[in-house]
Amino acid sequence: MSTIAENIAKVGARIREAAQASQRNLQDIGLLAVSKTKPADAVREAHAAGLRDFGENYLQEALGKQAALSDLPLIWHFIGPIQSNKTRPIAEHFDWVHSVDRLKIAQRLSDQRPAHLPALNICLQVNVSLEASKSGCSPEELPELARAISALPNLRLRGLMAIPEATDDIAAQHTAFARLRQLRDDLELNLDTLSMGMSHDLEAAIAEGATWVRIGTALFGARDYGQPTH
Repeated sequence: MSTIAENIAKVGARIREAAQASQRNLQDIGLLAVSKTKPADAVREAHAAGLRDFGENYLQEALGKQAALSDLPLIWHFIGPIQSNKTRPIAEHFDWVHSVDRLKIAQRLSDQRPAHLPALNICLQVNVSLEASKSGCSPEELPELARAISALPNLRLRGLMAIPEATDDIAAQHTAFARLRQLRDDLELNLDTLSMGMSHDLEAAIAEGATWVRIGTALFGARDYGQPTH
């Protein structure tokens, strides 16, 4: 078994154990492989080991991989910050966008989504830890933003995403993820998705209701930021 396949098996075991511990249905928890800075061959290897959902932060890098892997039935998720001038290729080439944090971006994605494609699945990124360096709308901005985006014609608002402040404090991890779940539930928009949890805190995220855990390092190893990303 290859290293990536071994890593996928190990992460899968962690997800299963976390689901059992929190009495959740394993089928409700998706593994999103974060493949940013990793070559197309690594994505191909991960697909061969059973994965089909891949998350990318950098548009140009992602488009290159998509072209190289066009023979595979992959589902592509954009999970990085979105600039206005990048919305058209994102609307054209992705199935999910997890990082929408303002109405202007959502409107552009809706306007630019090709008519032959299904509605683009959207998660709103919320800055639950209120970090100045993090993207995401504030919890206070969320209700109005969610209502506006849920009315856009070519988008399907699925839920919320967060990247809480990194911490080894398990209680703090739970608190941040529980806050995102509560924010989603308070919207009363029948949203089914919570994109939260990464390699170091997926157990806490699953306990608090994650439906996508975004895993990069634990699957592919440390990222190589020497590669071009834009």
